[in-house]
Amino acid sequence: MGMVGGGLDAFIGAVHRRAAGFDNEIELVCGVFSSSPDKSKATGHALYLPENRVYSSFEEMIEREKALPEGERMDFVSIVTPNHMHFPPAKMALENGFHVMCDKPMTLNLEEAKELAQIVEKSGLVFGLTHNYTGYPMVKEARDMVRNGKLGKIRKVVVEYPQGWLSKKEEDTDYKQAKWRTDPAKSGAAGCMGDIGTHAENLAEYVTGLKIAELCADLTAFVPGRQLDDDGNVLLRFDGGAKGVLHASQIANGEENSLKIYVYGELGGLEWHQMEPNTLKYKTQEGQRIIRPNVGDLSASAKAHWRLPAGHPEGFFEAFANVYRNFAYAVKAHMEGKPADPIYDFPSVADGVRGLAFIDTVIASSKSDEKWTKFVQ
Repeated sequence: MGMVGGGLDAFIGAVHRRAAGFDNEIELVCGVFSSSPDKSKATGHALYLPENRVYSSFEEMIEREKALPEGERMDFVSIVTPNHMHFPPAKMALENGFHVMCDKPMTLNLEEAKELAQIVEKSGLVFGLTHNYTGYPMVKEARDMVRNGKLGKIRKVVVEYPQGWLSKKEEDTDYKQAKWRTDPAKSGAAGCMGDIGTHAENLAEYVTGLKIAELCADLTAFVPGRQLDDDGNVLLRFDGGAKGVLHASQIANGEENSLKIYVYGELGGLEWHQMEPNTLKYKTQEGQRIIRPNVGDLSASAKAHWRLPAGHPEGFFEAFANVYRNFAYAVKAHMEGKPADPIYDFPSVADGVRGLAFIDTVIASSKSDEKWTKFVQ
């Protein structure tokens, strides 16, 4: 793995590196970790990389790595930069024969996302997107329960993602994470909805297997002077007739990282909370069943993604690692000319395009006087 972004002061870069190394399938061999060459070198030194594999730009990294013998060069690029710097390195890496893992949202805008999807298809290479919440075993179990008809026809989906860390104008301080996420030039057209609303959208579609057909959105920037939304409420209509509600907020004072999903069908309902990820609730009018990893006869997909004996907590890093491990398996299969095993799934470029389409549709709906806006990508 070669990495773009993820310097020593970047939270998510360290998460990616730890997740990638979890299963000994992936080794970090090179990187450009900052737009500052000095910071990039300092990060590379702290990660014990040789000086000649720490680069000053992604262009230099891709060109010099491509010149190395096949057994020595990086096999794929992990992109963990702010949103505006996702597309350029992804495009160059794919066009030079390197697989790509990218943070979400996939690009700065929908036009870039569509172009990147075409590049991926033309290249035939593996592209992964870190919608990491799909990596939890109980999310896999929830998806398979829906798929196998345990809930019957889906009627209602509620997904919520409240955080409180932007309740004040943190972008006016030295808080780097707040600065770029509230800057349209770096974050894109959406703030909260782009950052965490896309996670909620992806989770709803992943678990239910349904696609959002149209929506009605109301976005707000509650903090005075903030350029992008910090709160959003969205009514959803899915294909197949299900209805839903999605709300995401970064000004929900006192909330931490409280992603939750509720799915209700004709026969029963499901409930999962990210902050208690080892618990999935299956509910009917006759009672409730608590489902836990590695307990009882669960789906093959859930079994393929838990790592510890029953009763041992698994969390954020393990779920993130599942996405990287599955991506690594797909890259290895590609190298061997074999099809990837579908049980080891991970978010794709198509999920990235839907994420950007969701952002555009939500913004268009929020600005419109029409009640419903069709989801078009």
